[in-house]
Amino acid sequence: MPRRAPPPPLTLHRQLAQDLAGSIERGLLRAGEKLPSVRATQRQRGVSQATVLQAYYQLEHRGYVESRPRSGYVVSTRWQQLPREPQASTPPRRSAPVQVSDLVFEILDGARHRSLLPLGSAFPSPLLFPLDKLGAALARSAKRLDPWATVADLPPGSWELRRQIARRYLAAGVKVDVDDILITNGAMEALSLSLQAATKPGDVVAIESPAFYAALQAIERLGLRAVEVPTDPREGIDLDALRGLLKKQRIRACWFMTTFQNPLGALMPAARKRELVELLAEREMPLIEDDVYAELYHGEQAPRPAKAYDRDGGVLHCGSFSKSLAPGYRIGWVAAGRHTQTVARLKLSTSLATSMPAQEALAEYLKGATFDTHLRRLRRRLREQKDRMRAAISEHFPRGTRISDPQGGYFLWVELPRSGDALALQQRAMQAGIGVSPGPMFSPDGARFRQALRLNCGHPWSAELEAGIVTLGRLAAR
Repeated sequence: MPRRAPPPPLTLHRQLAQDLAGSIERGLLRAGEKLPSVRATQRQRGVSQATVLQAYYQLEHRGYVESRPRSGYVVSTRWQQLPREPQASTPPRRSAPVQVSDLVFEILDGARHRSLLPLGSAFPSPLLFPLDKLGAALARSAKRLDPWATVADLPPGSWELRRQIARRYLAAGVKVDVDDILITNGAMEALSLSLQAATKPGDVVAIESPAFYAALQAIERLGLRAVEVPTDPREGIDLDALRGLLKKQRIRACWFMTTFQNPLGALMPAARKRELVELLAEREMPLIEDDVYAELYHGEQAPRPAKAYDRDGGVLHCGSFSKSLAPGYRIGWVAAGRHTQTVARLKLSTSLATSMPAQEALAEYLKGATFDTHLRRLRRRLREQKDRMRAAISEHFPRGTRISDPQGGYFLWVELPRSGDALALQQRAMQAGIGVSPGPMFSPDGARFRQALRLNCGHPWSAELEAGIVTLGRLAAR
């Protein structure tokens, strides 16, 4: 059996943050004590000021330290009360075929019952969406629908809807022409078409670790191989590790979720998104950017996608209204850059077209001013639900459980203590009327992440949900 390669080294600021966190956990630095100054740490470690600041910012966000005026950084008095976050993944460095579909179908087939508590669902609650207003927009647009539109608006799709999407790109500081946007049957079709446009059977695709199971299924279905990139639950893929893989393997394309990655919730910092785009542009390598959670940020500022830094059309940016507005309408899109014509031809040869009434209804709705009002309300609800679920998991799950703290989206990645078995827990949870997504679903071979769960916090908090977390925690402790 071949020996597993050692994990790649941590980046400098992560290594520094990890060392300081360890010092706090071991009691070398106690609550209320000051951290060494930025300048002193810079000299001692032989690193840049930016590296030290990044490490301190990371520790502050994770709750280990606090920034105080005129005092610098001090160890937080509350750090022991906070649940620890998962650590970065350390996948094997070699590519391999993907063999996860059987496991995914088995789990999803068993989780279709409406009576199950939807902690394993991939969608937020439909109660959070303005379905009445969408229905009214559908009725208005249907009355004005030009019968010839079903012919004239074959791929790339409704001109008015593409115009509205291009306007939202522009408002986010991203320049995308209307003619570069192709409407699809949900984001998964956009992603699958992009993958087909960028690869051929047998090619290697770089993905995150863990990765969204639908991405793994698409790679498996197209006869591709996957190589996993170490991924941090807070900052996304390790760019140094990706550089090493690009030197050693013939990778044909990358499929990454740079904003609120599913299942970890990771958000790549803007500077690293730019660095990623430039790294791949040097090699003329396509980046398939899955950005379906872009509108669901919890802070005040919307993160910019990697597409914002694309100068040569190498980023195929895929989005959807399914997670932010209209889950049942199945309307997605891809801004495919230099691959636009290839993706459009693939669309014509597979599904031909996307529902024209649904496209026109969304275009009608987006013309008004209510979408952003809805989004502000949705973001607030999702943030509150995340905080309540994290607190409940921290209280009721076994000691040593780690919980992600994403800054957007509606998923939590939960790592059980070493004795945990997510597949066994998923079966017991099903018997108790609770659906969960076990970690192996997010592994190319369906075998790793056996101590992890992905839980959906996209449903309004209720006594029933809290009771489900209590039960799940009790089952996890067995």
